[in-house]
Amino acid sequence: MEVILRRPGAFFYVLSYCRVHSKIPEPAKKMIKKAESLQTLLNRKVEEYNRPFFIDNDPITVPHRFQKLQDIEIAGFFASVFAWGNRKGIIKKSLELMQLMDQAPHDFCCNHSNADLKKLLAFKHRTFNATDLLYFISFLKMHYCKHRSLEYAFTHRMNQADTTTENALNGFYGYFFSLEDFPARTVKHIASPFKHSACKRLNMYLRWMVRSDGCAVDFGLWKKIKPHQLVIPLDVHVAKVARHFQLLQRKQNDWKAATELTSVLRQFDAKDPVKYDFALFGLGVLEKF
Repeated sequence: MEVILRRPGAFFYVLSYCRVHSKIPEPAKKMIKKAESLQTLLNRKVEEYNRPFFIDNDPITVPHRFQKLQDIEIAGFFASVFAWGNRKGIIKKSLELMQLMDQAPHDFCCNHSNADLKKLLAFKHRTFNATDLLYFISFLKMHYCKHRSLEYAFTHRMNQADTTTENALNGFYGYFFSLEDFPARTVKHIASPFKHSACKRLNMYLRWMVRSDGCAVDFGLWKKIKPHQLVIPLDVHVAKVARHFQLLQRKQNDWKAATELTSVLRQFDAKDPVKYDFALFGLGVLEKF
């Protein structure tokens, strides 16, 4: 039992131990109580933040300004790629780009003229510049000429037995950089598990596109990826709160850490573990936990 108590996500091992042992040691009783209290807290925070009011001050507000499937996908993709730093700045630059695209990102990507592209040459967000933007648009034009939805870009390398989105994200990375002469500098803007990244921004984007819970925050537009396959968008704030609650033991914020935390959260909700992003993010960023 002492060994079990020191393992990552230890209270879940305790619960399993107690199912097959009639006598529950005192340390286990305390840990079970702690786990139940933590789950209650996290569920309450999910209910508190997974509401429409959350949208306005979060990058997800950008795709929520559109109705057309492809516009939502493209606006969400750019907003997620830009999602590092101050949230107000992320939203501001994302909306600036949507304005440069005449508030019709799908039509712009597919039918732009050279004159249209010239309007983008001064665009910049942190290390993302016009060179990166022009390649992104080239990719999106290529993709939408062949496919109705961006969902295919993430699912074409997935297998039915996949328990996470690792194959989805690795497949997307290879597909995204499949055009000839892609700029070497642009590679840094698309993360992938094979490079050991936590893939926070793309996991957040997948949460937006996949989760459907009737709360009107996430869109639930894509059906080939299931909510139980999603991986938590792990940033410094989520990781800090998770480690405080001993939900995460790994010290690096990388892909292994993201999947470790997601595995623990599945013990709270096996079908929708990533809903706890609302709780962990809310505690870390909004409540300065």
